[in-house]
Amino acid sequence: MSGVFVYWDHSNIFHEAQRIAEETEGTPGARYLVRIHFENLLRLARADRPLAKALAAGSVPPEMRALWNRLENQGIEVRLFDRGEAGRGEQDMPDRILQLRMLEDALDYNGNAGTVVLLTGDGAGYSEGQGFHSTLARMHTRGWKVEVLSWLQSCNRGMRSWAEQNGIFVPLDDFYDAITFREPSREGHEFASRRDATPLDLTSREMA
Repeated sequence: MSGVFVYWDHSNIFHEAQRIAEETEGTPGARYLVRIHFENLLRLARADRPLAKALAAGSVPPEMRALWNRLENQGIEVRLFDRGEAGRGEQDMPDRILQLRMLEDALDYNGNAGTVVLLTGDGAGYSEGQGFHSTLARMHTRGWKVEVLSWLQSCNRGMRSWAEQNGIFVPLDDFYDAITFREPSREGHEFASRRDATPLDLTSREMA
C-alpha cells in the first residue's frame, strides 16, 4: 500500500495552538480567536500524496461542526466526543479511538504497509511504553513508514527522538502561520483584527 494513512488528534493540537497564539501573536485574547485551518493542516499531513485513509478525532464545541463537515466532504472520517460526557476525560476517548484504528489498519494491511502520519499534540505515555508511541512502534516493526507532526514544546522528547530516528518528525511550529488563522472579534467587542492563514509551502516538508 503506497498511500498515506492520517490519524489526527485534534484536541491537543488545538490547545497547544492556543498557547502559542497567546505567546507569539501579541494580540489581546489571541488564544480565544485562533483556529486551526483544517484544509492546510490536512494537506501538510498528506504532502500532496495519495490519501488511503484518514481519521480525525477530538472533543470540540458544537459550533465547530460545520468546519468538520468540510473535512467529511473530502472523505475524512470524523469522530467527535462531548467534552462534558460523564466519566470520560476530554482526551481519553479520542486517543483510544485513534489508537484502535491504527492497530486495526496495521492488521488489515499486514504485509502491505503504507505511511502512517500521526498529528498529535503531546505524545503522552511514551515513558511507560503506552499511548501513540507504542502503537507507532508496532506499526514500524511491520514495515510502516512513520511521520509524526506535532508542536515542539508539547511533544514528549522521547517520542520526538524516536520519530527522528525511525521516521520523520515535522514540527508544526514551522507552519504555524499556514495552519492557523485568527477570527475577528465579536461585533461590539473589537480588540483584534482578522488574520488569514498564509499559503502553505511544502518545500521544507520532509517525508519518510
